[in-house]
Amino acid sequence: MVPNTEAPAPTESGEARQPLTPARVERALRHANAVAARVKAQGRHPFGAVLLAPDGETVLMEQGNVDTVNHAESTLARAAAARYDADYLWQCTLVTTVEPCAMCAGTQYWAHIGRLVYGMTERRLLELTGNHGENPTMDLPCRTVLAAGQKSIEVIGPVPAVEDDIAALHRDFWKK
Repeated sequence: MVPNTEAPAPTESGEARQPLTPARVERALRHANAVAARVKAQGRHPFGAVLLAPDGETVLMEQGNVDTVNHAESTLARAAAARYDADYLWQCTLVTTVEPCAMCAGTQYWAHIGRLVYGMTERRLLELTGNHGENPTMDLPCRTVLAAGQKSIEVIGPVPAVEDDIAALHRDFWKK
């Protein structure tokens, strides 16, 4: 876990991003994993993401994977950027089951969502998927992608307490 040492700045409405307790992190990741389970039941890739309000509790949006290029995180970030202003999103948290790929981390950066929480690393996903034609997973940590930017996005993850539950959705899915 890499905490952000900067104090959160309040938005125009006065809302500042609240710290996330381990219990809040786990609860939010379990919610995102439930979204992933729903999309898996629909035959889509088992990834889920939620956007938390600055209070760290209220779920503003949720999104499952759509297809190979419309990932849960990037689809959610684009929709959030269209719905909320940048100052508000900077106080929000994107929570996702698996570490965002380079595309999704970049989309979060451009959407101006100030904090990221993920449950399982992309490297662990690579171990589960191999070089699957529908998910040729990269081994590029999101921290590397985000560190190339000009703003400091707080990143929390991986979270061992939920990793096995997240991995369980992927174990058999990618063997198709």
